[in-house]
Amino acid sequence: MTSRSDEQRLLITGGAGFIGAAVVRRVLSDGHAVCTYDKLTYAADRDFVAEVAQHPRHLFVQGDVCDPVLVASTIASFRPTAILHLAAESHVDRSIDGPAAFVQTNVVGTQVMLDAALAYWRDLPAAQKTGFRFHHISTDEVFGSVEAPDRFHPDTPYDPSSPYSASKAASDLLVRAWHRTYGLPIVLSNCSNNYGPRQFPEKLIPLMIIKALREEPLPVYGDGGNVRDWLHVEDHVDALLAVLTRGKIGATYLIGGGTEMTNLDLVGRICDLVDAKAPSENGARRRLISFVEDRPGHDRRYAIDASATERDLGWKPARAFDAALDELVDWYLARRAWWEAILAERYDAKRIGKAAA
Repeated sequence: MTSRSDEQRLLITGGAGFIGAAVVRRVLSDGHAVCTYDKLTYAADRDFVAEVAQHPRHLFVQGDVCDPVLVASTIASFRPTAILHLAAESHVDRSIDGPAAFVQTNVVGTQVMLDAALAYWRDLPAAQKTGFRFHHISTDEVFGSVEAPDRFHPDTPYDPSSPYSASKAASDLLVRAWHRTYGLPIVLSNCSNNYGPRQFPEKLIPLMIIKALREEPLPVYGDGGNVRDWLHVEDHVDALLAVLTRGKIGATYLIGGGTEMTNLDLVGRICDLVDAKAPSENGARRRLISFVEDRPGHDRRYAIDASATERDLGWKPARAFDAALDELVDWYLARRAWWEAILAERYDAKRIGKAAA
């Protein structure tokens, strides 16, 4: 991590989540201090940061971003040089069934974080005030669907389709407003679909790997032609730290993996990898693919143009998708007890998000 000063103290909301924990582990290994602030909802896991739980530069605070008293006291006591705001409800299907939680965490929680950050920043000494950043981490889903060959760019108009993406769009706009109205030094990033170790099994890639290993039906929404751009979580961490340390105040940076494919193609690749590593006497796993009723408001294609981020920050994704997916299947094969415990205790892998469009 290239820092603006010798010492960085990073407060990371959602730091026990999939992406947040990857950031926590990285910045600690880079020699910086971290406060992990996390509510520990169903998709978070304190075990994600267990290896650094006793680290002398790591503080864990269990708390809700919607709690203004705890947020303010945590910021005041930890005294961060930057805040990375990753805490969010993030699963589209869940947002269809229960949008209120998404509005509360993603919109109200962001407002609480912005107010607390603003009050803290205003009281900083001049030198520290200049270096402070509030980095808001968001999604490409705020832009809606884009037709080929076009791609999203920082000026693409927002057109969210789901309660989840609408709540993230609202949070993005709040962050920009706190910068323009109050002068809070912010940077904002929108990323494509993440994948990698430790991801909660409700997401497409881990869900398909696990179901393939269990030889269960592999549900593909609609005709399977929806296109996503896949970004390895460690490449995302590299990009987030580049945005935080080298990004221009007030700017938005798009972060993509440069790996577009249809959901059907992705599931097929997973089937072939699982077959190669855990052959079944019942035949190839592609037999398990089943087309199911599409998700309401399902965007057809996401595609990011990350050229400005690559040019301005010197960042590029480093991990080849096929090799990383191969390693990821190995990871889930080696950790069957981990994901089986999740399926037994807090996630039944049943279809949700089928509300009538």
